[in-house]
Amino acid sequence: MVNEKKMTGAEILLECLAREGVECIFGYPGGATLPLYDALYDHGIRHVLMRHEENACFAAEGYARASGKVGVCCATSGPGATNLMTGLADAHLDSIPIVAITGQVSTKVLGTTGFQEADTFGISLPCTKHNYQVRNLADLPRVIHEAFYIAATGRPGPVLVDIPKDVQQAKAVYEPCDELDLPGYQPPAEGDPELIAQAVQMIWDSERPLVYAGGGIISAGASRELHEFVGRLGAPTVCTLMGLGGLPADDPHFVSMPGMHGSYAANMGLTGADLLIALGVRFDDRVTGKLAAFAPRARVIHVDVDASELGKNRHAEVAIAGDVKCVLGQMNHRLNETSRENAERHAEEREAWQRQVRVWKAEYPLWVPASHEVIKPQHLMSEIDRLSGGAAIVASDVGQHQMWAAQLIRFNEPRRWLCSGGLGSMGFGLPAAIGAQVACPDKPVFAIVGDGGFQMSIPELATVANYKLPIKIVIMNNGHLGMVRQWQELFHQNRLSHVELDTFPDAEKLAAAYGLRGMTVEHPKALAHALHEAAITPGPMLVNVRVAPYENVYPMVPSGAGIQEMVLGPEYEREEPASPLPPPLKSHDDVAPPVQRTLDVLLENAPGALQRILTIITAQCCALRNLSADPAAPGRLKVTLALEGDAKALSRVEKKIGKLVNVLETTGSATPVGDTETESPVSPTGSCQVDSEALDPIFALLGAPPAKTHDSPGTSKPPLRPRRQRWAQECKAEPNPR
Repeated sequence: MVNEKKMTGAEILLECLAREGVECIFGYPGGATLPLYDALYDHGIRHVLMRHEENACFAAEGYARASGKVGVCCATSGPGATNLMTGLADAHLDSIPIVAITGQVSTKVLGTTGFQEADTFGISLPCTKHNYQVRNLADLPRVIHEAFYIAATGRPGPVLVDIPKDVQQAKAVYEPCDELDLPGYQPPAEGDPELIAQAVQMIWDSERPLVYAGGGIISAGASRELHEFVGRLGAPTVCTLMGLGGLPADDPHFVSMPGMHGSYAANMGLTGADLLIALGVRFDDRVTGKLAAFAPRARVIHVDVDASELGKNRHAEVAIAGDVKCVLGQMNHRLNETSRENAERHAEEREAWQRQVRVWKAEYPLWVPASHEVIKPQHLMSEIDRLSGGAAIVASDVGQHQMWAAQLIRFNEPRRWLCSGGLGSMGFGLPAAIGAQVACPDKPVFAIVGDGGFQMSIPELATVANYKLPIKIVIMNNGHLGMVRQWQELFHQNRLSHVELDTFPDAEKLAAAYGLRGMTVEHPKALAHALHEAAITPGPMLVNVRVAPYENVYPMVPSGAGIQEMVLGPEYEREEPASPLPPPLKSHDDVAPPVQRTLDVLLENAPGALQRILTIITAQCCALRNLSADPAAPGRLKVTLALEGDAKALSRVEKKIGKLVNVLETTGSATPVGDTETESPVSPTGSCQVDSEALDPIFALLGAPPAKTHDSPGTSKPPLRPRRQRWAQECKAEPNPR
């Protein structure tokens, strides 16, 4: 029997939300949403009270980015609705599924410039995927279900539903909407089989393929298909700022992020490739730089669910409109079918190409400078990387810290890296972390913010305290609007105009005002311990880290330049600029024979000290053959490292280790590999004498699972962290015998 009980529009709205699986709404009440909040009083849907409507939308984004579900936010009419617009524009540019519900003045007052009336429908048109204004209660169920369907399907995006107050108060019998009729909206799924066949043939014909993966991989849930595709093809892979985690950072084919602040290897790989396989990307200007100079030698395969992106910025020889998860499945199947007759074609050239990218990666790694006097921001990010182990959720604000975090923190799973990419919204980090923690209460969440963006979201400390969210808020405090200062220094004759942030609150007192714990860290030797304490302390924590104020993010591509025209930074200063084109591919015979080096290091027995040494070794593509550690004195360790690799790389390893804060002394000697008369005995990689997991106690305390490796069955697994194992495998990689 049909239930004839009448419900208010607000009650019908909540019933529709419940049917869509909504568990949480982020919002801020007001006069035009009073009927909705009255209905919420007796409803099971959770409401998280934010302290600003913009932050409610950012939190809904964080929820959606971390969970893959549609995020929901709510605001009242007028200023409440207009405050949502920055968040909606942010979600629109980054393709994040959001349903925003706004109250509106009653229908009889619409158009009279009534109190708190604004044209929410008109204002939101440019910054939403779709929007509605519901003037008839009978339309409400259909509109809500359409909004969720549109937000989550095809290219995801925000949808706004504006509901006048009298529609919320009106009563009617609820009639569920079980079918949607949207004839003009038909997002593609599978790609055209003929185009799939053409794309696979182009792949087999290529000598220097490179996979360029973006946020579409994350949105489509296509990480597994991407991993299979890259592994089958054996191609170097770059992931955009929005695509980080789409391919695990520990995967041997992952290079890094490309673009304005991408690595040398990623940008030169794009420049030297003869085939670019673009998956779920939009050829954003921050990646391409000067478009005419972008990937000049490459033919392009472009896959995107949004057909309007195909050919918009870069012509593609094969343009496939389709869901990237489905298309990758088709391509993997086709590659498998055609591999027998094609796998040996250009195999030597592809192996040489992979070696070349590894050489670039080893010669110009992302630099983590050390200092005994001041905390370098890169040092801060490397410590967070050590703590997170590639498994924590990291929500970043916008600025220099965002770029350093993207460069230096590993993400081994999708939906672990949350940042404002397309819009670059300051103040995003903390509210996004709130949304992520609500979505994933069992996962560790870091909010990495700058001192500028943090001061735009300080009120949300009340939200963190109110809901006892165990977020670790890390402020990279350099006393400036860092990225703006960097551009003024480099391109405006160092005329620093209004970028100094002279006043910043005492972190401990600020946190205490909200009932939280806080601390300020100023010395490099205190950093590891402070972050360790923050990570293991139950509940929220505010850590204000004062870093070097004038550090710049490198590499950097100047505005208007090609991505191969990178400014590499002081570590790589040379008399002549780098060649604008990649050097010729090195044949196997051109590669210098590896040497072995025994390195004795005396260091303080401090948290993370040994891990930082191992990180330097892996970053330089050197293999760790043996490691032993013995107490040398109270609070000190003597560590003996047996290393193998390129002579120049080993020299860089010794130099960089000597600069570490906790290192007191280094001595070493080198011999060519195979010199049996003088070569020091070296144990197999698996005989490492230190329990590697004991090097990262915080990793276990966070409860994060070890990063997954993708070794073939039966492969012996030495007791090394996955990243070190990957680098060792890469450096030892040899071409198949012919």
